[in-house]
Amino acid sequence: MDFAAARKVMVDSQVRVNDVTDRDLQAVLLSVPREQFLPAERAFAAYAEMEPEIANGRRLMLPRDLSKLLMALEPRAGETALAIAGPYAAAVLAGMGLKAVAQEADAGVLEVVADALAGAGVEAVAAPFARPVGEDYDLIISEAAVPARPDAWLAALKVGGRLAVVERSSPAGKAVLYVKGPTGLSRRELFDAAPPVLAELAPEPAFAL
Repeated sequence: MDFAAARKVMVDSQVRVNDVTDRDLQAVLLSVPREQFLPAERAFAAYAEMEPEIANGRRLMLPRDLSKLLMALEPRAGETALAIAGPYAAAVLAGMGLKAVAQEADAGVLEVVADALAGAGVEAVAAPFARPVGEDYDLIISEAAVPARPDAWLAALKVGGRLAVVERSSPAGKAVLYVKGPTGLSRRELFDAAPPVLAELAPEPAFAL
């Protein structure tokens, strides 16, 4: 399979046509080998308009949705970024000149993506998703959805930092952008999206007598 040609088709048919106009982002999407973030037997699905599985139910985000989240963050070279459950996003941010950390909670996912992250110059860290590693990030992003506002993630931002994530408590979800100001947070809804919710962050079921 000609993966370089497939990347170009992905950018032309799923990214540019969905109002992703950042040319630097487009250029990095054309260069980062998305197929390396999947097991070899599923590499053929890397550029399809779908959410291919990495391992144990974890999936890559749709190229359309991820590229729109990344553009909303307005990444700048030299900034620090944390990708929580977002290995491919971390590699794209590194390609844009950011210092990126990829946080993963599942050893099976890390086993698949470790070599690709190392090749992209991304630091990979194993830790539960509920507790972000480090602090004072300029950017935080996730390729998975969360069931509610991720306050622990927001606390890991510096003032002026931005978080892009999909909030999904029902079949439909909303991609949102948070910006941390000196006195609080702003929140802006971006578009509809429905990636799988991180099971680790799902609330415990409540039982009524």
